[in-house]
Amino acid sequence: MGNKEDSKTHTVLNSESYGITMGASISNLSNNIDMIIKKKDNLTGNVSCVSWDGKGELKWTTSGCETEIDNNTIKCSCSHLTFFAVLMSPPDVNSTVPDLETLTFITSIGCGISMFFLAVALFMHFLLRKAKSNQATKILMNMFVALSLLNVSFLSNESVANTGDNAACVFIALLLHYSMLASFTWFFIQALHMYLWLIRQNVSITNYMRKITVLGWAFPVPIVIAIASVGEYTTVILKATSGKISRMCWITNSYIHYIVNIGYYALVFVFTTGIFITILTKIVQARNIKATDGKRKTFRKQLMMVLSLFLLFGLTWSVAFFSYGPMLIPSYYIFTVLNSLQGFFLFLYYYHIHNDVAGSFSDDPDSTDSTTTIAQSSINAEENIYH
Repeated sequence: MGNKEDSKTHTVLNSESYGITMGASISNLSNNIDMIIKKKDNLTGNVSCVSWDGKGELKWTTSGCETEIDNNTIKCSCSHLTFFAVLMSPPDVNSTVPDLETLTFITSIGCGISMFFLAVALFMHFLLRKAKSNQATKILMNMFVALSLLNVSFLSNESVANTGDNAACVFIALLLHYSMLASFTWFFIQALHMYLWLIRQNVSITNYMRKITVLGWAFPVPIVIAIASVGEYTTVILKATSGKISRMCWITNSYIHYIVNIGYYALVFVFTTGIFITILTKIVQARNIKATDGKRKTFRKQLMMVLSLFLLFGLTWSVAFFSYGPMLIPSYYIFTVLNSLQGFFLFLYYYHIHNDVAGSFSDDPDSTDSTTTIAQSSINAEENIYH
């Protein structure tokens, strides 16, 4: 092993060193000297067993010593007698994130606000309005639950990572990843429901709600289990430009991140964008239905519809596709603000449709216990889009 000299970036673990001498230089022992040292739970970083020959300036070296790590236990096995210690260096940084501290603060505030209003919406639904809910509302509530899990797991992620508990870190990373993929899936289901209701029409589906519920919650399960089984959920070290180190429990393999997360969202994005453009076309066609309305009122309704679809289909997440070059920092801030507050915006949408426009249309298809029939005329579809 090569030599390593101590520097300002290294510290002696537990501020303890050990000396084993016999008044003479003894090396190349046939049986190594083993020393067991305990590490505190909250300490993270790279450790190495080192020695110093006791002569001249203090210079630690790894020569003649081997390091074995088992959770919080460090075993030093050395072939000579001298002074020993365990040096700890800062952990390897996975990436340096510009404006990390500011973005983290904005995200924490936004996620906290979203968590509160998502909880209010779920309370209103399950305790006050469940009996009157239609299928679109049930889909929206499932999306709210997925986003709530996403916010909770994100807000608690750094605290869990700082504990140094590997099992807890794997669990919170798995929960965060699962809830994110489930949210993407519910974006897809929301767009699919709009497609069947407004565009396809006259469709009969057996056990419609049961099938989409299973799809929304079961689809991400094998993905996160597979990633956990290969040990890719662990502590990720992030460094701010100021030098501050932050930790989170996440996926360490960038290939898995791009293929699973970016790739899956890209597929969802293509589908939801197609539905979004189609509905925008329907909105333009619907302008002739209420010709007596003032232009300003019509424009306001259409603008609200466009913004609502952006949120319902999760199109705000597509800002991540522009995080390159000169758009890197602006896209970080836009992405952070829009998506951390997504739960709050969706609450406003939920409150609006159940108070201001309640009764103007219904998206609850004719249904029985086993079959759902989505059927309406083209004119009715355009009227519902308008409202």
